[in-house]
Amino acid sequence: MNIMIVGVGGQGTLLASRIIGKVAIKEGYDVKVSEVHGMSQRGGSVVTYVKYADKVYSPIIDKGEADIILAFEMLEAMRALPFLKKGGRMIANTQKINPMPVITGAAKYPEDIEEKLAAKIDLLAVDALSAAIEAGNVKSVNVVLIGILAKSTNITKQSWIDTIKETVPERFLDINLKAFELGYNM
Repeated sequence: MNIMIVGVGGQGTLLASRIIGKVAIKEGYDVKVSEVHGMSQRGGSVVTYVKYADKVYSPIIDKGEADIILAFEMLEAMRALPFLKKGGRMIANTQKINPMPVITGAAKYPEDIEEKLAAKIDLLAVDALSAAIEAGNVKSVNVVLIGILAKSTNITKQSWIDTIKETVPERFLDINLKAFELGYNM
């Protein structure tokens, strides 16, 4: 399974990759995780690859190899499109975060990204931000998306919950468990 996680700095892509990697290890898979930070501390693109199988030889996902792309933001979803393999699926948060060129007025945020993606690929576009707010913290978008992802894997729901309990700090655990449930039931 080749999973590409894309977002911007501060959205929790790295925590998401740790949860996915840990749950796959617990299930007995060989796992490779590779993090590409970019300018994450300034709201720039962040890309993480999680690969798991009986044997994984490389941590990198090349163009056309991602089984699933988990996109935390729509522009990042569009940027990641070339990495999705034919027949792959993209799970994308409909949230839009303006990159620096848009903030400064040097560029405009592209229009109709969701429609353009849906016309080309198997896209599940969700309002994970609203679910995260309902869970109690806007920063739990990542775990809402993990909940959605979890339902499309052969890994048990309980294994995902146990891994979240082991990975998320105690003070954020209740919010993240609620976020996972909301995502899982979307």
